[in-house]
Amino acid sequence: MISRRSALAALASVAFALSSLTVPALAQPSKLKAVASFSILTDLVQQVGGDRVEVTSLVGPNGDAHVFSPTPADATKVANAKIVFVNGLGFEGWINRLVKSSGSKASIVTASTGVKALKNEEEHGHSQTGHDHGDLDPHAWQNVANAKIYVSNIRDGLIKADPAGKEAYEANAKSYLGKLDALDAEVKAAIGAIPKERRKVITTHDAFGYFTKAYGMEFLAPQGVSTEAEASAADVAKIVKQIKAAHIPAVFVENISDPRLIEQISRESGAKIGGRLYSDALSGPSGPVPTST
Repeated sequence: MISRRSALAALASVAFALSSLTVPALAQPSKLKAVASFSILTDLVQQVGGDRVEVTSLVGPNGDAHVFSPTPADATKVANAKIVFVNGLGFEGWINRLVKSSGSKASIVTASTGVKALKNEEEHGHSQTGHDHGDLDPHAWQNVANAKIYVSNIRDGLIKADPAGKEAYEANAKSYLGKLDALDAEVKAAIGAIPKERRKVITTHDAFGYFTKAYGMEFLAPQGVSTEAEASAADVAKIVKQIKAAHIPAVFVENISDPRLIEQISRESGAKIGGRLYSDALSGPSGPVPTST
């Protein structure tokens, strides 16, 4: 008869032998390859896609999509993608040429589909010179309500491209939409605490029309909705005059823009440079704005 001690020793030997065997790793499912046109949109796609999606940004952190010039490497990214996300509303004037030259068969999802677009002239009163986006202001994500539309379009696009991930994409989107609701309430509360006569911001280009309409903060800019449209001397003089008349104490630099224009306005108006705004791009991962929320 085998003693209890012998039996335990035998079990221990078996356990040790089993633990020392090399167990083949389970194959990980390949991630859905996605491309997004600029960093803010890339972050939205990543929030909804989660672990199932590998998303690459064409215009990276602190990059200016208005003046972006695609490279052969960008064409390769698009060619290898199964799905491509774009803002639309004329924001990426280069995207159609890039997709065509890449030969990509990827599905294209326009994140702004369903957004009530603002008109350039009607909403901002700017005369446009050089390149512009046509009649529409493309910076729709600046209103959180529109960002929620983006998220819904991203979710639906991912589900169509990867039906097996439907449950995950819906759960991720629901969670993120809740975060956006909280952000919307936070923005409204913060601006509501500012006296109406002080709700004016001077910055480089007119990227905040949707923010103005949604939250009541007025943005004044010497450039139009595209950074590629140069500000005229008359535009700069008009802004300087407004700053002095309204006693506006500070002006703001955008992370995507050459700071020299704002520095000139600061010198001529006496207003201090108050900080940096992230209008069309996020910061890098170690910067102050690595994500949309």
